Amino acid sequence: MAAVFGNGGQPGQFPLEQWFYEMPPCTRWWTAATVVTSVLVQCEALSPYQLFYSLPAVYLRSQYWRLITAFLYFGPLNLDLIFHVFFLQRYSRLLEESSGRSPAYFSWLLFYAMSSLLILSPFLSLPFLGQPLSSSLVYIWSRRNPDTRLSFLGLLVFTAPYLPWVLMVFSLFVHGTIPKDEICGVIVGHIWYFFSDVYPSLHDGHRPLDPPAWWRRLFEGSGEDTQAANINQDIAAAAAPEVR
Repeated sequence: MAAVFGNGGQPGQFPLEQWFYEMPPCTRWWTAATVVTSVLVQCEALSPYQLFYSLPAVYLRSQYWRLITAFLYFGPLNLDLIFHVFFLQRYSRLLEESSGRSPAYFSWLLFYAMSSLLILSPFLSLPFLGQPLSSSLVYIWSRRNPDTRLSFLGLLVFTAPYLPWVLMVFSLFVHGTIPKDEICGVIVGHIWYFFSDVYPSLHDGHRPLDPPAWWRRLFEGSGEDTQAANINQDIAAAAAPEVR
């Protein structure tokens, strides 16, 4: 019974449950919320019209839940959803695991990306923002791992920085429309990558997009702020490109 109700990722769990508990916390609950949301829509307990982001609905009718649910719905239960969930949890997990012991830095990245996408959404007519958020994480991971070789569908081999563009071409081929949601995610991701990985090496280590102290205290407590900050700065410094 312990395996059924969860025991923190201990031996004896079902494979799916073990996979779930091995994820770091932000990725784990984002993935779970995404799947649950699609299941509830499939069961007609929710409607997509209750979930998408709309300025009038949020700020005139006080439907504030849309600020979150717009990032949770990727579509009905089908193969396309499985594809999106795979990329979501894979690259979100890789970024979160590389951000240090505390979730403060990765959660701040999510907060930045979500806020940026909410600002851009009305100008680009993007009611659902889960895909661009996922694309921004894929872009950041791909730029931080330039030498990693990937295979797409076992047919195309390329290095990680080409991954966002390969996915855009695939989306264009499958859906027949320009993937403006993925393009938007790449723009948001590039801004984060530049100011977190490139800009500091050019400006004496100044990191304008690091989380503020009050945010770190929410996750780390005052006694661990300095140590956690040093850990994450060391990781980012190792990932930053050399200046020639």
